[in-house]
Amino acid sequence: MLSAGALGQEPVAQASDSAEAAAADSETGLGVIVVTATRSAQSIQKVPISMQALGAEKLAERQVKGLSDFATLLPSVSFEGIGPGRNTAFFRGIVPAGGAYASVGYYLDDMPITGTEVPDIHAYDLERVEALSGPQGTLYGAGSLAGTIRLITNKPTLDKFEFGYDVEANKYGKGDFGGQFESYINVPVSETLAVRAMGYYRRDGGYIDNTPNNGRLNNGAPAVYTLGDNNPNTFFNLDNSDIAKDDYNSIKEFGGRLQLLWEPVEGWAVNPSITAQKQVSNGYFGYDPRVGDLQVHDYDQTRNDDRWYQAALSIHGHIGDWDIVSATGYFKRRQRTLNDYTYYTVTYDGFGPGYESYLQFFDNCTGTGAAQRCSLIDPTQFYHADTHRNKFTQELRISTPKDWPFDVTLGGFYQRQKNEINNSYAIRGLDTITGYTATGGGDVPGGLIGVPAMYGIAYDDDGNPFFDTSDIVNPSGNPLGTMLYGTPAVKGDAFYFVEQNQLYHDTAIFAEGHYNITPTLKLTGGIRYFWTDYAVKGFAGVAASAANTVTSLFVPTGEMGCPTPLPAERLQCLNTNFRAADQTGRYKEDGETHKIALDWQITPDKMVYANYSTGFRPGGFNRPLRIRNFGAVDVAPFESETLTNYELGMKTTWGGIFRLNAAVYFEKWDNIQYGVVVSGAQGAGMTGNAGKAEVKGIEYDADLKLGKVTISTSGAYNDASLSGNFCNFALDRATSSISQLSTCTLGEDVPDSNPPTPQVAAADGTRLPRQPKFKGTTSVRYDTELGDYSAFFQGAALYQTGATQDLNVDNNALLGNTKGFVSFDFSGGVKKDGWSLTLFLQNAFDKRGQLTKNTFCSIDFCAGSSRTFTIKPQFFGIRFGQKF
Repeated sequence: MLSAGALGQEPVAQASDSAEAAAADSETGLGVIVVTATRSAQSIQKVPISMQALGAEKLAERQVKGLSDFATLLPSVSFEGIGPGRNTAFFRGIVPAGGAYASVGYYLDDMPITGTEVPDIHAYDLERVEALSGPQGTLYGAGSLAGTIRLITNKPTLDKFEFGYDVEANKYGKGDFGGQFESYINVPVSETLAVRAMGYYRRDGGYIDNTPNNGRLNNGAPAVYTLGDNNPNTFFNLDNSDIAKDDYNSIKEFGGRLQLLWEPVEGWAVNPSITAQKQVSNGYFGYDPRVGDLQVHDYDQTRNDDRWYQAALSIHGHIGDWDIVSATGYFKRRQRTLNDYTYYTVTYDGFGPGYESYLQFFDNCTGTGAAQRCSLIDPTQFYHADTHRNKFTQELRISTPKDWPFDVTLGGFYQRQKNEINNSYAIRGLDTITGYTATGGGDVPGGLIGVPAMYGIAYDDDGNPFFDTSDIVNPSGNPLGTMLYGTPAVKGDAFYFVEQNQLYHDTAIFAEGHYNITPTLKLTGGIRYFWTDYAVKGFAGVAASAANTVTSLFVPTGEMGCPTPLPAERLQCLNTNFRAADQTGRYKEDGETHKIALDWQITPDKMVYANYSTGFRPGGFNRPLRIRNFGAVDVAPFESETLTNYELGMKTTWGGIFRLNAAVYFEKWDNIQYGVVVSGAQGAGMTGNAGKAEVKGIEYDADLKLGKVTISTSGAYNDASLSGNFCNFALDRATSSISQLSTCTLGEDVPDSNPPTPQVAAADGTRLPRQPKFKGTTSVRYDTELGDYSAFFQGAALYQTGATQDLNVDNNALLGNTKGFVSFDFSGGVKKDGWSLTLFLQNAFDKRGQLTKNTFCSIDFCAGSSRTFTIKPQFFGIRFGQKF
């Protein structure tokens, strides 16, 4: 159910329907956008839901290249992330606080690429982008709790040859140069066969400078690790001069699409296609204001190598008067990611004495035995990951004959998705070190750093370390040595490692129908029954987690407790669910979602509607946890969360020159999935169903055409907040389980929690994060003739208010809210005889419009190194294109 209805590409046979819809809704002076959001081609003015569509011309005018660009133009859409291919979109402030499923459906044509951190699909040779606000569960399933974004491509045509290309050169104001080349071709091979292809190459110059740290951290403190003790002889200097670079966040990408249209007999169309893309983005796309404007201090590489392809087969035909669509899709994606993780190490280093074993590692030794001496290595952590996603989808849909007094679409859907996760929080060379300092070894009187230990180290009643001569750890060691042989690496160079296989199955049947009560009053109803199951198996933890004889299974021997470092082969140590014999965590659920809408076509160009719809996001499995000084405890699965939408709207055109669409809505978000860290679980987390929230809002879009001048505007106001306190989750000693507190008091801690945990995880009335209360855009375009040339001039403004950044009030205070902003774009161009030339200037006055603030590690650890992600800085360029 991450996807839903009519999963094939938009049937080519609907082209005539599109033309009819456009003709029926012809509006003098204002163009008509035909959409397929409800699985039939019709004018957007006839669709009884709140939605926006950005046509090909609008996408070109506003220099849209990917998700972050078109999300900026969609008022109800916000997003968070740290760069291309690592961003997640949200609608109307419905920002998930836990759980595994996304809240927004993301589609290329009608094939789902739903999930978190979706690929940054290149926006070229697109017919339009559709954004459907509110729950779309009936037609689009579980991944569309809050809304759906669809990228609709241009399809092959049988009636004409087409060829075009576009060349662009650009530059960020104070940053680097970039450019791109794009081209498409459509070839009718015969009366029944056509091929369409598209390809592109893009290089985006960077604008973030990774500046030399010059011996200082971002807060001005000395860039020196104390290495977890009070010993002045143990330290390590942080220096990023080797990788410091201006404009380091560049992008290189290339890709293409190949489509075939075959009409073997009248009324049948077969449309196979494949789209592929590789995108390599370097660096962070946010900056650290503590360092400077558009500047950061990174000490290791940050890079995302994202490659994917989507193959689809859509078959559209008729059996008698019944319309049939079969849609098959396969999506494969691989991401290889590097990320600087320095400030996590800086945080640990700041904890003070007793953390030597996290920070002091040795190699490059001389001598042997008790005389051996080894040197410290750089303990800075970095992150590397290799993630594989494979998704198969199949849908079959059948629609009733058009001459029936009502129409109904019935469908069935199946999806199988497998994810392979391989995440390493690593230290370079950790897998080949000679040894590491025992806890307390840095401050033990007379201790020798980097020298093999003979004795273990203990603490007296006052907390002072001493050599425990009764604990002989190495008879050949030095009596004053503090180094233990071996490595804390759990696998490869990972200090902490996550290795999992995740398997999702989603099955659904659905129906949606329409009945004209009168010629102008139409009733729409829909329902979807779904079955979903999820299984996860793998390992997560440090070397001590692997060695645990209660929670970890070593597959080769079948014994509990795994030797480290773990073998190179995947999934040889399992600790996902020690309650199950096969260590697999499982979850299954079934249910239904529904909608009903009533629209009244007052006149041919004025409609009002009422819409009631529901959406859902499935629950999932929680692994058992080990609580300090207690033992193993069970954690119940978390259940699905639901969103209920009540919406009133209008879609109107006045005099053929003014179009106004608007909707008011009230949404109730129930059983919200919320991730928390449980006190005493050594930093381990879980997801529970915490409470409720409400969203009240207004969305609008309008166009006014006065001769050669067109004014367009759109905006959204969202007032989204919690309704009631989110009581925290804590250990229930009587049942040996983790459960939610039945009552909670703001400002009070959970009794006996260590470290102290507040009873209230999130307070009543707290704003939902990431979504500004108001966001909008306005453009003014002037079209004219300059001699034999058609010309245009356009100015546009983007504006939004500030937003909170986290549902947890304490975490939000650490990050700080974003600020509101206004920015301006300008463009102009000429065209003649199939060629066009455009000049553009975005963010003309180089404003730092803040979109979001993020950390790569947990907020409480890394808020001091948070990055602020903004709209593009000043960006200008020239674009030339031809169409034949």
